[in-house]
Amino acid sequence: MSENRLALLDKAQSGDSDACGKMVEENSGLIWAVVRRYYGCGADPEDLYQLGCIGFIKAVKGFDITYGTQFSTYAVPKIAGEIRRFLRDDGPVKVGRTLREKGQSVWSARQRLRAALGREPKLSELAAETGWSAEEIATAELATAAPESLQQETAEGLTLESTLGTDAPEESLVEKIALREAIRDLPERERETIYLRFFKCMTQEQAARVLGVSQVQVSRLERKGVAHLREMLRE
Repeated sequence: MSENRLALLDKAQSGDSDACGKMVEENSGLIWAVVRRYYGCGADPEDLYQLGCIGFIKAVKGFDITYGTQFSTYAVPKIAGEIRRFLRDDGPVKVGRTLREKGQSVWSARQRLRAALGREPKLSELAAETGWSAEEIATAELATAAPESLQQETAEGLTLESTLGTDAPEESLVEKIALREAIRDLPERERETIYLRFFKCMTQEQAARVLGVSQVQVSRLERKGVAHLREMLRE
């Protein structure tokens, strides 16, 4: 970063609104580059740009030259994060409050049981703890999972997207939401298996213990679930 830009950043961080506005103006191309990743998500591009500006200003206030990184490298995740937060919480893909609260309750129950049992609780144990069926538990946790979790790696280093053979860009939120919706439509046992393998990152052996089935059955359910997802995403 040049001395002039460092001076401008220093003024902006000190509360100079003109300096902050100038930084936004000079970096509008960067902000729009991030915004374009979210075209087609049902939100107005100008609204997304304003959200991006909020994220950019947060980056201005939080950046420290001693981080040893370029300002733009630091700013991009802040810009994208502000947009993703809107799309997740207030935008067209938000999750209903009841389902969100149920997901939080399941998370709390899972933590309690994990502490008490010293291991990952079985779905049947979670069902007994919460009073909900295994299907309701899996649905609630899938619905409240962030889209990024579809990129999580299993113990074998696989992601659900790579297993399906999709080549969607990392930030393609619409395609990730479509995948999550397809998971909800899977038969119960297949959905539970996909959830444990790709969202909880368990090995087949660990998933088998939680489900109370054999590793061979988990492998079979996983293959069937992935095949069904491929079919649904092609429709």
